Amino acid sequence: MSEEKKEKDYKEDLQEEMAEDITQENKDIHREEELAQGQSETEEFVHEDSLDACDNENIENEEADAPESSEKSEKKGFFKKDKKPDKKDVLIEELTDKYKRTLAEFENFRKRSEKEKSAMFEVGAKDMIEKILPVVDNFERGMATVPPEEKESPFVDGMDKIYKQLMKALEDAGVTPIEAVGQEFDPNLHNAVMHIEDESLGDNVVAEELQKGYMYHDSVVRHSMVKVAN
Repeated sequence: MSEEKKEKDYKEDLQEEMAEDITQENKDIHREEELAQGQSETEEFVHEDSLDACDNENIENEEADAPESSEKSEKKGFFKKDKKPDKKDVLIEELTDKYKRTLAEFENFRKRSEKEKSAMFEVGAKDMIEKILPVVDNFERGMATVPPEEKESPFVDGMDKIYKQLMKALEDAGVTPIEAVGQEFDPNLHNAVMHIEDESLGDNVVAEELQKGYMYHDSVVRHSMVKVAN
């Protein structure tokens, strides 16, 4: 039994020595890795410093060479001859200008034609209205002569409806009567054919309308024929 115990103790001592050796080797390897890493960082730092110095030197050289290159380019530009314009570019520019001028002339012609057409239509409309107004006057004169006792007759009622229909058609076409009685005399709208003395009215006021005047939109078709108080 004593020999087995000695053998067991010997094995345990051997295992402990091997474990200590392995631990020491690991420490040595770790220390060597740290030294190698520190050396590589030092080399990278030195390399970066050298690169920065080279870059600064290159920048200074470029700044020194810049004035010389600019002087050379200025000399070349001074002695360089002006390039003649291409015939195609000149032709394109001429055709473009001609097209713009033609388009502007056509636009002016279109506006002028529309204006002339509108003026011709207005003249034709005013001419037709002047021919219809005497018919309106005759309707009004005829309706004014109807006795009071006959105003409710079917005939007079029919004539009144026709008159109202005619006036509605003229109104839809843009024809409106000119206000006269009680208004201040306006030579642009009224035609004074008589003057009367009337203290109840102010000076230059229309006292009576002898013939109704009409306007077509903003232009006078027929002036109102009026009496004016002095």
